[in-house]
Amino acid sequence: MLAKGQTVIQYMEQLAPKHVAEEGDKIGLQLGSLHKEITGVLIALDVNDEVVEEAIARGCNLIIAHHAIIFRPLQQLQTDTPMGRIYEKLIKNDIAVYISHTNLDITDGGMNDWMAEAIGIENAAPLKDVHTEQLSKLVVFVPKDHHQKVLDAVLNAGAGWIGNYSHCSFNIEGYGTFLPREGANPYIGQQGKIERAEEIRIETIVPQGIRSKVIQAMLKAHPYEEVAYDLYSMDLKGRSFGLGRVGKLKEPTTLGQFVETVKAGLNVDKVRVVGDLDRPVLKAAVLGGSGGKFLGSAIFRGADVLVTGDIDYHTAQDALMAGVALIDPGHNAEKIMKVKVAEWIKAKLTEHKYGTPVYASEVNTEPFRFV
Repeated sequence: MLAKGQTVIQYMEQLAPKHVAEEGDKIGLQLGSLHKEITGVLIALDVNDEVVEEAIARGCNLIIAHHAIIFRPLQQLQTDTPMGRIYEKLIKNDIAVYISHTNLDITDGGMNDWMAEAIGIENAAPLKDVHTEQLSKLVVFVPKDHHQKVLDAVLNAGAGWIGNYSHCSFNIEGYGTFLPREGANPYIGQQGKIERAEEIRIETIVPQGIRSKVIQAMLKAHPYEEVAYDLYSMDLKGRSFGLGRVGKLKEPTTLGQFVETVKAGLNVDKVRVVGDLDRPVLKAAVLGGSGGKFLGSAIFRGADVLVTGDIDYHTAQDALMAGVALIDPGHNAEKIMKVKVAEWIKAKLTEHKYGTPVYASEVNTEPFRFV
């Protein structure tokens, strides 16, 4: 059985929720339709002509990429330009393109966690907080004989987390009243007669990112035809999400030795380095993509070295003066996401018994050559 496009993207957004993306980021479905069966999914860092040809050859009609193919509103779509030809080829071959960018960078277990793990950073924390999850309080009234079923449904859907404690809820016994009108099909009582039912009021905490999932689970488990529930916004904030990661290395090393670890972990042949190769390195920061503007955050967090791409001359000079080393493996080091995302989507599809194949793109989209 092949998965629908919406199903594949539902799994992708469990990994990288859209609401944690930086404001204005170009994410989501950028071209094509998800209202179709997916014959194959190709995970790519960038979408160029070679990647599109790879998707066609593999029979994939969905590409999930990290970097957007549409950065600003199109004024015209000319098919005799390089990008225009790519758009045309995608449309003619009914290939949809979905983008997961800063939301994949920021999310727990996403890009920057993968990069941190690859270069040996332990107990990594966000380099810079950029999003704090909004919390809501869910209140729902349940007949006593269905209390545990509904409670389990909302908690197993992810509600009820407070810090490191899960399955948090408060439950109060009482009674509810209602009068089923004509056309109603009540679980308890009968039309035209006021009913008094023993019920339990369930209260729990729901993070913004799983609000719909929790509500759907609650409604599915609840026996009533019309469910009485409330969602209250709270001043209390939930988890913080951030760009980059920072933490101590597994063991102290030198900058020169750490350079070799970065090259091996991120699968790059060459890197640019700022700093004395013999200097000791204990604490490191990493940020996928262009992270030069986060040098100040790395300094503030006490990092000995910042690993990030696209370092410019003046940032390198600032780092030298501040006594912080830099390692630039290039923007393309984010290619680590191809295999990781493919493994995630494949596992989700297999778990739900879908046969849609998932591939990590084998195309090298690195534009630079070192000579």
